[in-house]
Amino acid sequence: MTHTEILVVGSSNTDMVIKSDKLPLPGETVLGGTFFMNPGGKGANQAVAAARLGGKVTFVAKVGSDIFGQQALQQFGQEGINTAYVTVDAEHPSGVALININQNGENCIAVAPGANGQLKPRDVAALEAADTNTIVLLQLEIPLATVEYVIRQSYEKGLRVILNPAPAQTLPPDLFPLLYLITPNETEAEILTGIRVTDTDTARIAAAKLQALGVANVIITMGARGAFLQGDSVSELIPVPVVTATDTTAAGDCFNGALAVALAENQPLRAAVTFAGKGAAISVTRLGAQAAMPYRKEVDAMAAQDFT
Repeated sequence: MTHTEILVVGSSNTDMVIKSDKLPLPGETVLGGTFFMNPGGKGANQAVAAARLGGKVTFVAKVGSDIFGQQALQQFGQEGINTAYVTVDAEHPSGVALININQNGENCIAVAPGANGQLKPRDVAALEAADTNTIVLLQLEIPLATVEYVIRQSYEKGLRVILNPAPAQTLPPDLFPLLYLITPNETEAEILTGIRVTDTDTARIAAAKLQALGVANVIITMGARGAFLQGDSVSELIPVPVVTATDTTAAGDCFNGALAVALAENQPLRAAVTFAGKGAAISVTRLGAQAAMPYRKEVDAMAAQDFT
């Protein structure tokens, strides 16, 4: 267990999932399939991933006063997450995500943010108590004004900020120099840089552009191909274990949560990416979001031969 705190600020949703042979086209109804519900939300997913992997996690979020919010709080407690800064909104429902998954594990997702959209800067009082070693992990399923506030306040306190820029959107240019690390996937990297990422060479160009904007370190996640790391002393594609994907819904969230844990343990950045890739690879072999997050013993057991 690491003693460096990981402060996750983000969303909490309930995922309603249908797994069927194919994803429906616009106007199409696809019959058959299996329905299940899972706790989700990018922030909550990352918090659970980090906690299961040994992180000391505090979660900042907002949920509704409905059954979904009650279940979420109970789940966080069971995972060992500090929920002192998860607030309950009596006026807005908890966030909900509708997810379709096909037989190849590909998905499409629609999200009704609910209380997530009401998470304001004043709700992030946890920053006041954070010490200088705290790692802050953010996503973009909460209001951008709150994300900006957290980044600026964290930078002023000297905290390392990891921004997972998902769901994809453009960002104010003056935020980039305040980030220790940014972790887009190929689509998000293209939105941020205008460069279409299709291979290692284009990933390197996109990562260099993000560094030119001021970000200290860049990781572009590229699915089964691995993760491209661009830092002061490294610029390479780091492979991930070879697995058969069942559901890729929260692979990026698992990667980011695991990455935060490795950095909190003072692992070198390259080793942290390798560790995060192992966690993400395990997660895609299982259905669901938080339910798919692996435990530390599972990640540590992954041998070198699992990689390409």
